[in-house]
Amino acid sequence: MINFFQKLGLGLKKTSDKISEGIKNIVNKRKVDKEVLEELEDLLITADLGVKASQDIIAAFSKTKFDKEVEDKEVKETLAAQIAELLKPLEASFCVTQHKPYVILMVGVNGAGKTTTIGKLASKLTAQGKKVSFIAGDTFRAAAVEQLEAWAFRASAHIIKGAPGADAAGLCYDGLNAAIKRGDDVVFIDTAGRLQNKNGLMDELKKVVRVIKKVLPDAPHLTLLTIDATTGQNAVSQVATFQEIVDVNGLVVTKLDGSAKGGILAAVAKEYPVPVYFVGVGEKVEDLDVFKADDYAKNLMGL
Repeated sequence: MINFFQKLGLGLKKTSDKISEGIKNIVNKRKVDKEVLEELEDLLITADLGVKASQDIIAAFSKTKFDKEVEDKEVKETLAAQIAELLKPLEASFCVTQHKPYVILMVGVNGAGKTTTIGKLASKLTAQGKKVSFIAGDTFRAAAVEQLEAWAFRASAHIIKGAPGADAAGLCYDGLNAAIKRGDDVVFIDTAGRLQNKNGLMDELKKVVRVIKKVLPDAPHLTLLTIDATTGQNAVSQVATFQEIVDVNGLVVTKLDGSAKGGILAAVAKEYPVPVYFVGVGEKVEDLDVFKADDYAKNLMGL
């Protein structure tokens, strides 16, 4: 049975193969000069590491390798170390013990893996003996509620849902009060992610947060944004958009399982250094694990 590090390596293989082949072609027994640095920077940008992150990584690389002849493995190891240094401060520990109930507001565009992430995290928590409930706040999509119900069953979690099109904020108010009465340890609040109607979404999410605070003034205790790695640079704009709407203080990066855009986490980290709690590489509960900068950087470079 392969471990999560190996799964992450398989997920990032398209990106790492592209980077490895590119480095091999660029270096090929040449001295590191300005042209080599520019080619390496372009290579990182095409792997979706973003312009700013790529510039910083190559600038740091040039300080130790400029005017030297290098092997491709040496280049990959040095770049991996620079990427890990950029991402290390974003490693975050998921801890739900300091509040009861601990309220987690889940946000993200439709299709990013938000509901699946709720299910996977809930499964991990109920396995630890926690009492978990879901509030199905994406009331406009019947499929979202059905999917959340399926995960509630699998994770042995309670679910609070309303009629189709019900007021999400009102549902949150009732759901939180019910969770308090039941003595739940953790409450996940699913939300809509219809960015095509940004103003409507903004108003709805702000209302949800206001209502949460009426019930529990210090909640939500964690606002997790789920971003889909396969969307590339769109992931950066999604972080920007949701930061405008709510106080996003954690990220979950999903679908790092086959796209050639695996470098996007570096681009996001450079633009918006929000803690990264989890990365996902597949559909199973065990395919979501804590984010480790070194593991990500090494796999990205094919090491």
